[in-house]
Parts: sequence; structure tokens; C-alpha cells
Amino acid sequence: MSTTSQRELRVQFRQLLASNACYDTASVFDPMSARIAADLGFEVGILGGSVASLQVLAAPDFALITLSEFVEQATRIGRVAQLPVIVDADHGYGNALNVMRTVTELERAGIAMLTLEDTLLPAQFGHKSTDLICVDEMVGKLRAAIEARVDPELSIFARTNAGVLDDDALIQRVKRYQAAGVDGICMVGIRDIDHLARVSEHLSIPMMLIAYGNPELRDLERLAELGVRVVVNGHAAYFAAIKATYDCLREQRGVTASKLSASELSTKYSTLEEYRIWAREYMEVKE
Repeated sequence: MSTTSQRELRVQFRQLLASNACYDTASVFDPMSARIAADLGFEVGILGGSVASLQVLAAPDFALITLSEFVEQATRIGRVAQLPVIVDADHGYGNALNVMRTVTELERAGIAMLTLEDTLLPAQFGHKSTDLICVDEMVGKLRAAIEARVDPELSIFARTNAGVLDDDALIQRVKRYQAAGVDGICMVGIRDIDHLARVSEHLSIPMMLIAYGNPELRDLERLAELGVRVVVNGHAAYFAAIKATYDCLREQRGVTASKLSASELSTKYSTLEEYRIWAREYMEVKE
């Protein structure tokens, strides 16, 4: 397997964004999975925040992982990856100044693109976990991220939750984020092609969708026509690894096979329920 520099991988990713195609991502979670994805011909990989939280902490995606912990994992992958890797940088681990630190550290880790989201993270007392920060605050964070970037080939995408906004509010947000100078817009919660089309007509920069296997968003050609260049359909590879580990150890121990799915096993062996109880008990999270 030939060696490609981190900057060359960033350039490759820029070329994907400038193309007329839409690319499905490989979920990568460690150096080996990134190498496998590249060898199988995937054009781009992604280290999801939820996956990193499970792998590093066995904890749910509640903004519990620290920047240093996340950067360590991204660095392990970036050191050997031979495909461009996207990372989910959550809210940038704090305010605009924290965002600048986040961009600096992840750029050094060798990733090709990062997403910054406008979710109010970590979840606040008495709020929902899907609450968003105001547009002005997010614009400040995005401008700070761009200022902190050293390599102009590193791509920075703004992420928002289309599922909790009406169309007008969503369009106003993404237009402001585009005007801030980001390289693309990442959205979760897009319902279908019509929903996407209403938003895309207001954008002139590439889009990325977190689709989670939504059957309404499986037509890659149509997505490409509307400006989507990257689509994420979940992290099946990591959950398959959990299932394979369970089955291997179960067989070694002579334990009867479980009917639990890979997702159910991840819930069983993570600390999800504990954190849900603590969030209700100590934070009055409203969900």
C-alpha cells in the first residue's frame, strides 16, 4: 500500500468536494479500520463522535469525551490513514476560543475535514439535548475555526440539526454559516429529497448529510445533483466489531449464544442507562 501524505489526503478530499458525485463514507474507529477502508476503495472515512466515546470511554454520545482523548484517537488514525478522514468535532469542546484550540489539535492529528455543530453542548440543566445555540454565537465559532486553521486545504464544515428547525429557520442558519466562510454545510435530520431541495437552492457550497440509513436519502445520484458530496449512513463497522468480539469471547467461554443485536450489545455494555438516570436526576434534562 503506497503512502500518501496528510496534506495530499486533504487535497484529495477537496477534489471530492469539487466533483459532481456523492460519496458514501466508511466508518473508521482505529488505525486498522482506516487501513482496511482505504484498501477496499473507499474514498473517505469518518471518525464519529459517538464511536469515539464508546471506544474510549464505553460511554454514550453525551459530550463526555475530552478534546485530548478525542485527539489521541484521531492522531492514531491520521498517522497511518491512506484515505481522507472526517472527524466529528462536536461543538468544538467549548466556546470560540476552545474551538480554535480544537482546530489546531485536530489539524496536527492529520485529519482532512472536521465538522463543528451548533448544538448546545454539553447538555445544559433543564434543557433538551437537541437545543441549539444562537446563530450569532455559532458564526463566531466558525470564524474562529477558520482563523485557527493553518493548512488551507483542511476543510471545515458547519453542522446543524435540520430535524429540530422549521425550513425558514434552517435556511437562515445555513446561509449565515455559508457567509461565515466555511467549506461546507453538514446536516442531520433531513427528511427526504424535497426537504433537501428546499435547503440546497440557498447554498453554493458542498453539503454533507448524516442520513443514518434513511431510505428517502439513498439515491446518491439525486443527492449529488442537489450538491451533497458526502453522506454518512451510520457506523455499522464499529458495531459489527462489538458483535464479533462478544461472539468470540462467548464461544471461548462456552456461553450460550445471545439474541441481542450489535446495537443492543453496545447499549448493554456501555454506560448509557447510568448516564440517562444521572441526567434526569442531576440536570433535569427534559427528555
